[in-house]
Amino acid sequence: MDPTTLVVVVVVILLLIVARMAVRIVRQFEKGVLFRLGRVIGVREPGLRLIIPVIDRLPLVSLRIVTMPIQSQGIITQDNVSVDVSAVAYYRVVDAVKSIVAIENVAAAIDQIAQTTLRKVVGQHTLDQTLSETARINADIRQILDVLSVEWGVEVTLVELKDIQLPESMKRAMARQAEAEREKRAKIIAAEGEAIAATALGDASDTMMAHPLALQLRNLQSLVEIGVDKNTTVVFPAPLMSTIGELSAFLAREGQAASAGTTSPIKAA
Repeated sequence: MDPTTLVVVVVVILLLIVARMAVRIVRQFEKGVLFRLGRVIGVREPGLRLIIPVIDRLPLVSLRIVTMPIQSQGIITQDNVSVDVSAVAYYRVVDAVKSIVAIENVAAAIDQIAQTTLRKVVGQHTLDQTLSETARINADIRQILDVLSVEWGVEVTLVELKDIQLPESMKRAMARQAEAEREKRAKIIAAEGEAIAATALGDASDTMMAHPLALQLRNLQSLVEIGVDKNTTVVFPAPLMSTIGELSAFLAREGQAASAGTTSPIKAA
C-alpha cells in the first residue's frame, strides 16, 4: 500500500470517528443537556442531534417515572413501639438541567432523603395512627419530599407504605384486644336481645291475661312440640295441675258432705 492510500484510509477512519462522536440520538423519553466548554448551552429535544466533538458534551436525562423501593426502617413510634416500616416511592425528572447541575446523583439523593423522611414522619405518629392513617402519612411524606426535591428538578409523584412489621408481643396484645372487643360486642348484642325478648314476653303475658284461653292453646302447642320426639316424658301443664287440685278439693268436700249426711240420721235415732 502506497503512502497516499494509507493517508486516505487514516483520514477516512478519523472522519468516521469524528462523525460518530458528533452524532447523538436523543430517545423519546429523554432530554439532552448540552454543555459547551463546561457551560450549559441548552436542552436538546428527542431526535438526531449534532455536537462538536471534544468541545461539547451531551448527557442524556430520562424523564420516565422511576420506581424506588425504600428499605425497611426500624422506627420507634410516638407511643414507644418499635416497628419496621418499608415503602415505595415514584418520582420523575421535570427539569433536566437542574437534575444535572444542582445535584450529583439524583437517585441516591432521593433514596437517602426518602429514608430519613419516612423515619421522621412515622415517628411522629402512634402505632394505631400508623396502621389506620396510612393515606395521611403517605401524603405527608410526599409533601416533604416534594419540597426538598424541587430544587433538584425532580417531582415525587407517589409514596406508599408497603409493609409494617410489628413485634410478636405487640401482635399478641392486639389479638387479645380484638378478642375482647368482639366479646364486648357479643354481650351488648345479647343484652339487647334479652331486652327485646322481655318486652315481647310482657306483651304476650298481657294478651294471655286478657284472653285466658290463649294460655291453654299455648300449653297444647307445647305438648305437641314435645310429643314430636319418641320419649317417655310426661308433662303436666301448670293450669292442668291446678285444675286437678281443684277437682280433688271438690271431691274431698263432696265426700265430707256425704259422710256428714249419713251420720246425722243415726244420731237423730
